[in-house]
Order: sequence, then C-alpha cells, then structure tokens
Amino acid sequence: MSLDALLLEKLANWRSTSGRATLEASDDSYNAAVAVECVDVIGCRLWEVSLRPVAEKPAVELKARAEQLCQRITGLMEPLHLVEVDELGKAALLRSEQPGQLGADRFYYEVLLHGDGSSVVRRYRAPHADQPRRQQVAFTLTHEALAKLVRDLTAA
Repeated sequence: MSLDALLLEKLANWRSTSGRATLEASDDSYNAAVAVECVDVIGCRLWEVSLRPVAEKPAVELKARAEQLCQRITGLMEPLHLVEVDELGKAALLRSEQPGQLGADRFYYEVLLHGDGSSVVRRYRAPHADQPRRQQVAFTLTHEALAKLVRDLTAA
C-alpha cells in the first residue's frame, strides 16, 4: 500500500482531541511523521509534516527538485516558490509565494528540502512589531489534501 493510502487509512480510524500527537506511517520508500493537533472525519489540524526516505536516495540536483515541487504542490492555500538553495548545506527552502492574510496577521508555509530526500512542511505567522520572531502555527488540511501533499513530496 502506498504511503498516502496508509495515512488516509490511519486518519480514517484515528481521532485525537487531547493535544498534539504524532501519526506515523511507512512504506518501502518513505517514513512519514505527521504532528497532529486534532483529527476529525474530514480533516486534521497539523503542526508539521515530516518525510524521510527509508534508504539513501540517489543524489538529485536540489534546485531542480525544489522547482519541480513548487509546480507540483497545489493543495496548500498559497502556491510555493523557491527562496533559497544552499548547495553547501544541501538544503532548499520553499515558501508561500504570497502570504495569506487574516486581519493584521500574515501566514505562510515553509517547506525545507534536504539533499537526502527528506522534507518538512510547517506554517508560520509573520512577526509584528510587538513580536520579534515569527511563530510556528498549526494549519488545517483535509485528509485528501494531506495525502496529495505526501504524494507530491515523495514523487520521484
């Protein structure tokens, strides 16, 4: 069974309402760890989606992979764009092209890609004058949107 299908099956049978928990699933290629605040029949409130390859992946050109993912990942509220590639550190940073706005608050996704094939998805609230640092916040996805995000991030 594919990783996205395994996650859908686990989400269908699991309800969490008592704080953050981690939902884990694995297939032959990837391990997924999804930090969840709550799950219901339709969707879940997530803190983080983390994917790590089971075995070392063949080296791919990180910039090309990042650019492909910007085009492929379409299930988030804002499209992503490539912010930076650190060839020495073997990492790439994708971020929401245009932050979402809710009142005075601005929100954006970040996807951190590593050269080993792992990736982490998080959402942040942009800092204000009275908040010197950005704050990580939970984000909501339907079960199907989460499965698509996992498929997009793990596609060869």
